[in-house]
Amino acid sequence: MATPQQKTTYSAAEVAALEESILKLKTGNDELRRKLKHMNEVFANAQRARFGQSSEKNSYVLHDQTSFFNEAEKEQNTKAEEPTPDTILVPQHERKKRSQAEMLNGLPEEEVLLELPEDQLVCGKFGRKMKPIGKKFLRHEMQIIPKQMKLLAYYAVTYACDSCEKDTGFAHIVTVKPPVPLMKHSLASPSTVAYIMTQKYVDGLPLARQEKIWAREGIFLSRATMANWVTQCSQSWLKPLYKHMKQELLTHSVIHADETVVQVLKEDGKPATSESRMWLYASAALIRHQVRLFEYQPHRSGKRPVAFLNGFTSALVTDGYQGYNLLTKVTHCGCWSHARRKWWDAMPEGATVKTSKDAVGFQYCNKLFAQERKCAAYKPKYRQEYRQNKELPLLEEYYAWLKTIHPEKGSKLEEAVRYSLNQKQPLTAFLGNGEVPISNNLAENAIRLFTLGRKNWLFCDTTKGAKASAIVYSLVESAKANGVEPFAYLQHVLVELPYLGKNQSHEELKSFMPWAPYVQQEFGGKNSDAYVNTYLD
Repeated sequence: MATPQQKTTYSAAEVAALEESILKLKTGNDELRRKLKHMNEVFANAQRARFGQSSEKNSYVLHDQTSFFNEAEKEQNTKAEEPTPDTILVPQHERKKRSQAEMLNGLPEEEVLLELPEDQLVCGKFGRKMKPIGKKFLRHEMQIIPKQMKLLAYYAVTYACDSCEKDTGFAHIVTVKPPVPLMKHSLASPSTVAYIMTQKYVDGLPLARQEKIWAREGIFLSRATMANWVTQCSQSWLKPLYKHMKQELLTHSVIHADETVVQVLKEDGKPATSESRMWLYASAALIRHQVRLFEYQPHRSGKRPVAFLNGFTSALVTDGYQGYNLLTKVTHCGCWSHARRKWWDAMPEGATVKTSKDAVGFQYCNKLFAQERKCAAYKPKYRQEYRQNKELPLLEEYYAWLKTIHPEKGSKLEEAVRYSLNQKQPLTAFLGNGEVPISNNLAENAIRLFTLGRKNWLFCDTTKGAKASAIVYSLVESAKANGVEPFAYLQHVLVELPYLGKNQSHEELKSFMPWAPYVQQEFGGKNSDAYVNTYLD
């Protein structure tokens, strides 16, 4: 069988057609490669979000996703050092040993004297009774005493003057003035309501779970009753403090802002599955009076921060959400943590500055944070000078480098480049103000307690409950930010404010602020979960 002859000559038209076909195939192949690369990026980020390191900072590495159920077995270490009274009482975020005197200031010590019974005090040698000659220290133990509850029954003693009744026939009667109740016709006391608030808003314990704990201790206290107590006390006694804190916040030179999702079931005109927002406004770390204010709103519209920050004209640090642009009288300042996170999300596994543009952008951001750490302790004036001398040239080099990058459309690299370019003005605003931080980490850390609590209670039932939650979160987070123990602070204000009535003066409210001298003296620095300055990363 004869083999067909291979064609060796082609016409110009055939050559052109073949070249066009090859070009189409090449274009299609390039598009498929681009889509494959994009899908690999999406998959890698999904895997990283689910299983990997949850922060882009180099200093944080998650080595193991330990199972909750076998945590005891996995974490057991027979050679681990046992805590002592000198080391177990440590402030939050400060793991250093404390002296015996410091320990005794925080924890009462009870002496347990181990003595022989009477029938063993007879000397086996001479038959006489032995007497103590000294005692030897053996060890310390830490004892847990569950919370104690009791019912206070108030009786007002009535007094009468016998002489008045004998002389005039009418008795002069005096009765003790009773303490002002927190709520009329209610069993609620300041300590009980403060405890319930602390359990939910500080420790993230939902009212439904608290109800079961109360029942386990023999007390039926329904979640509805606790919700009523929290809501009524928030509106009656805590809301004036909230408003006063807002007035203080608006006088500050720098404010952080952030927002997160909250679901409210019974919201007018919206289905139960719709999303609402909890906004957060906070003082900058360098400001003396620390304020953290939460505000519930049904929408994410930029009109919300415009209304809340009405009259504020200084620096506003945000994450770049476009809604904040409606604030036209403030200096918008960006967040370099967000910019760095974009590069982190774009980096493939094992990327280096030699093999990946994403790693180069990430390194630029790390260099900026490293420079910022060097001037963290400077006064604002000198920090601004340092930034102009050290950080401005670095950012000029960074933005010049960005212009040389031509990423593929739709890629994570394009997203990282676009974010830095679009946010250039707010991202570089800190160079002209030594009080402005380079990131919005403080706001993200402040709102984290709400997001962690949300994982437990999932949603708010009503808008009234959401507003009450915003008020309580504001007070406990502001207390913590000023180094004040939240439960003690809440109990203090719930005890004292009812005596002032519903129309407290500015000066009266001022004395209840977390930074007030009396509050600091009585409730500050006592094993509180005080904020660590989140000026940097």
